[in-house]
Amino acid sequence: EGRVEVYHDGKWGTICDDQWDDRDAEVVCRQLGLSGNPKALSWAHYGQGSGPILLDEVDCSGNELSLDQCKKSDWGLQNCDHIEDAGVSCDPFTVLFSPKPGHPLLQDSAGLLCMAPTRTVRCGVREQAAEGTVRLAGGRSPSEGRVEVYYNGDWGTVCDDGWTDLSAQVVCRQL
Repeated sequence: EGRVEVYHDGKWGTICDDQWDDRDAEVVCRQLGLSGNPKALSWAHYGQGSGPILLDEVDCSGNELSLDQCKKSDWGLQNCDHIEDAGVSCDPFTVLFSPKPGHPLLQDSAGLLCMAPTRTVRCGVREQAAEGTVRLAGGRSPSEGRVEVYYNGDWGTVCDDGWTDLSAQVVCRQL
């Protein structure tokens, strides 16, 4: 989450919040490789930027892959002050079902439901991951399943002894 800044023509600048909505936030989150529950924030919610305001009147449908594909004013053409800097929250996980607000659903064998991008990459046939990377396996969709951790070149499961909704929240944030 934070103030949205874009790089254009050799400089960083902010985006004016005129017409800024959750569809624009969805595109920003997608462009950053984040999933979850995108939320647009306005009126410099994350603080005022400095330097140029590079975009105004951004109007995405929500299906674009990047802000560059959205309707918007020409670069640098705007009528705003930094008090109108646009922000975005890309919630690190979206709970599909929750027994209590804000807590992921717990399942047997340290399974959980959450939405998040994967941090593993495929190199040829072998999958490579950073030590300590977590993933969900064996679920009905990529956003649920058994918790596995990459350690010493191999994927292993997590024992559910002492597993709580706090544990599930940590894993969802890691994904």
